Amino acid sequence: TAALGSIAFAPEIVEPMIGKMHARYGAGIYDKYGFLDSFNPTLTRTDRPLQHGKLVPGIGWVDGDYLGIDQGPIVLMIENRRSGMIWDVMRRNPHIRRGLERAGFTGGWLA
Repeated sequence: TAALGSIAFAPEIVEPMIGKMHARYGAGIYDKYGFLDSFNPTLTRTDRPLQHGKLVPGIGWVDGDYLGIDQGPIVLMIENRRSGMIWDVMRRNPHIRRGLERAGFTGGWLA
């Protein structure tokens, strides 16, 4: 989530990284709905049974899930990179603005 969700902030870093991740790990971490939730290339063996995910030869541990709490921000940030729509809608929402101001946020688009 962190890497792919950063696309709107650092596209010059994230866009090449997405291609490199897909090229290096391929179908081991990328499936029907896109990138799986998480993976750990340093976990290549274990002497204990895994509670979740699986070990994939040449890749490491790979989760088997797509979690909405992680996939949602990725989709939203891709759209922000593409059009800025999510941020535009958020800025027009008086409830969000009021909540941010009550939480002490100032400056930026709140100014």
